[in-house]
Amino acid sequence: MCNASTLSILNLAHNNLTGLVPQCWGTFPSLWALDLQDNNLYGSIPDNFSNGNAFKTLKLNGNQLKGPLPRALAHCTKLEVLDVGNNNIEDTFPYWLETLPNLQVLSLRSNKFHGVIASFGIKPPFPSLKIFDISDNYFTGPLPVSYIHNFQGMKDANDNQNGLKYLGDNSSYNDSIVIVMKGLYMELTRILTVFTSIDLSNNMFEGEVPKVIGELHSLIGLNISHNRITGTIPLSLGNLNNLEWLDLSWNQLKGEIPMSLTNLNFLAVLNLSQNQFEGVIPTGRQFNTFGNNSYVGNPMLCGFPLSKSCNEDKERPPCSTLDKEESGFGWKVIVVGYACGMIFGIILGCNVFFVGKLEWLARLVEVVLNVRLIRTNIANHANGWRRN
Repeated sequence: MCNASTLSILNLAHNNLTGLVPQCWGTFPSLWALDLQDNNLYGSIPDNFSNGNAFKTLKLNGNQLKGPLPRALAHCTKLEVLDVGNNNIEDTFPYWLETLPNLQVLSLRSNKFHGVIASFGIKPPFPSLKIFDISDNYFTGPLPVSYIHNFQGMKDANDNQNGLKYLGDNSSYNDSIVIVMKGLYMELTRILTVFTSIDLSNNMFEGEVPKVIGELHSLIGLNISHNRITGTIPLSLGNLNNLEWLDLSWNQLKGEIPMSLTNLNFLAVLNLSQNQFEGVIPTGRQFNTFGNNSYVGNPMLCGFPLSKSCNEDKERPPCSTLDKEESGFGWKVIVVGYACGMIFGIILGCNVFFVGKLEWLARLVEVVLNVRLIRTNIANHANGWRRN
């Protein structure tokens, strides 16, 4: 087929083709759509893409391709869709693709990409990107904040849209993409130009969820699950008014679930399981539709829909019978002593006031002595009676 230089569309997807990808296909001046997905092709991707080529769609996903991603792809300045997912490509993040002005779909999922993702410094990088899928790789370091902050295509995807539009609308080839949508693998047989999603799941990212994600107002799907993300959920996620699914499961997130997430009126799927969240689960709007599976593995969470109530009082241990008896006895002694002391004090006060201190005191001494004398006489009399 190397003689078919006038070919514009080559679609050999979903067959049992084996062998290498012909190098000559990268030099066809009129070829703008090459779809070889879901075959058994092996070897490396052609590295001879020339300047000024016509490629808009390049789909090599679902094969056994290996080696690095060729830098010659940076020559494909008209490229809109690049899907090399589900291969054995081993490389660092292709930062040099950030210069492509028309790239809207980038899928590197399920390969052996690795290392820290750092921007090359182009501003803005990936200016038109709307689908960013780098899941199931070996990326490390913090989440790519410098890219997320500049995903302009995910901030205003709905602007200036009159009716539904698809990628490649005015052509005989329909772009498609396989993504994880709401927890399920799904193939979009046509890609709406307003569809936006980010999938960073199943890597080794660390650090916190960047607040700038809240600026992607057109974002429909966000998946950061199965990483090593720490910190809390930023309140800014409540600004993602078009978000339909949010998966932050299997990380090390902590703190309370922010009430701002209840502002997400289109949120249909929420997965916060297997983290370290605590406190009361927010209620209202879409949060009233989520089940236990959204929160499993967070033992410090409470409230609907969990069976654990937030106002459960711990039962106080019952007092023993002995404690109760001792407590009652002590209380009685105190009351009796207090009453006697009070009566004695009143009598003493009245006598001192009305009779006079010295006179009353003398009488009191006299009474005490007389009482002692009487007791002595009685005792002597009793002893004499016993002798007789």
